[in-house]
Amino acid sequence: MIGRSGNPTLNERTFERTGQQSGQDAMTINGTVNKAFITLAILLGGAFSTWSMYFEDRNVASYAITGAIVGFVLALIISFRPTAAPFLVPVYALFEGLFLGALSANYQSLYNGITLQASLLTIGVFLALLLAYKLRLIQATRNFRLGIFAATGGIAIMYLLSFVLGMFGVTIPYLHDNSLLGIGISLVIVVVAALNLVLDFDFIESGAKQGAPKYMEWYGAFGLMVTLVWLYIELLRLLSKLRSR
Repeated sequence: MIGRSGNPTLNERTFERTGQQSGQDAMTINGTVNKAFITLAILLGGAFSTWSMYFEDRNVASYAITGAIVGFVLALIISFRPTAAPFLVPVYALFEGLFLGALSANYQSLYNGITLQASLLTIGVFLALLLAYKLRLIQATRNFRLGIFAATGGIAIMYLLSFVLGMFGVTIPYLHDNSLLGIGISLVIVVVAALNLVLDFDFIESGAKQGAPKYMEWYGAFGLMVTLVWLYIELLRLLSKLRSR
């Protein structure tokens, strides 16, 4: 068993069920990095389109909703059918970008400069954790994996509960407000999201060592993108709480 990732798209059986390859047919770290950059470029392209439309006073709600729904459906398909990753990950990135661009533009209209701050912080956290992982200052031990996996699952359940209760007009205290406790909760979620990157690095590295099939490079890039998008959104939420005070 290769290990456990807190990222819901990367679990301990992902590479096991794909078989082992060698040579040009095998997954590599460099190949995954290249796919991640391609995926990011497509996502940014989609985000820029809805961002531009928003500030041209055009209605982007339909694009945002479509992007969120289609992105979610594609994410589920990719998670259960990794072989489809080379074809669906670029499409997922495009629709996710449509949603992310509209969301970012909305935050930008409320708090000028917040999206740049969140973007720089996301990049900074990513690079810092990558360096720490490469220097082995942070290691994805079994207990570390289990802890982050449990924390990520708890956060997912909390958000799901908040969504369901919100449909009946009930809100979870402190989760969305700008009180000191609310800010503290957002900070904890940001830390958990960031630490998922460490698990993703370790998981992708393990997959390359195990000789996973080449298409798993797209799947690895997809999992990494899921975490980065989550981290960026949580940083937006945290900064908005701080700015609103």
